[in-house]
Amino acid sequence: MKYKGFIVSCLILFALVSVSKAQENKVNVEKDSLIGLLQEYRSFYAINPSANKAVSLEPKTIDKSRATRVKVRGFRVQIFSGSSRREAENVQRGFQSQNSEINAYLDYVEPNYRVKVGDFTSRSAATEYMRKLRGTYRNVFVFVEDVWTWQ
Repeated sequence: MKYKGFIVSCLILFALVSVSKAQENKVNVEKDSLIGLLQEYRSFYAINPSANKAVSLEPKTIDKSRATRVKVRGFRVQIFSGSSRREAENVQRGFQSQNSEINAYLDYVEPNYRVKVGDFTSRSAATEYMRKLRGTYRNVFVFVEDVWTWQ
C-alpha cells in the first residue's frame, strides 16, 4: 500500500516537472515564404495595408489644377439593375440632370445593365448617400470597386 502511494506521488511529480520544462518561454515561428509577397501585394493595392494611415476629420480641399486623377479601391452606389439598355440610359441621364456634381456610370454585366453613381473613398459616405437615394430609387446598394479620386 505504501508503495502504491509512493509510485503515484512520483508519477505526479514527474508529470509536473515535465510540464514545467515544456514552458520555457521559447516560441518557434515557422513563416511561409509567400506571406511576405502577399503582404506586399495587399499593401500595394491598399487591401488592408499594414501601415497605419493618418486620418484627418477636417474637410479636404484639393486644387484640381495641380492634382492628378487616380483610380483607388472605393465604393459606388448602384441605383439601377435591369436588362433594358434604354431604361438604364434613361436612369443615368435622369440622375445626371438632377446631380451634376456626382458621376454616374453605366456597366453591362451579362445579362443586366447597371447604373452606379459616385466615387466614394469611404463606406460610411457611400452608405449615407445610399440612404438619401432610397426614396427616389428602389433596390439601392453599395458596391466595392475601383473609383476615381483626386490626389
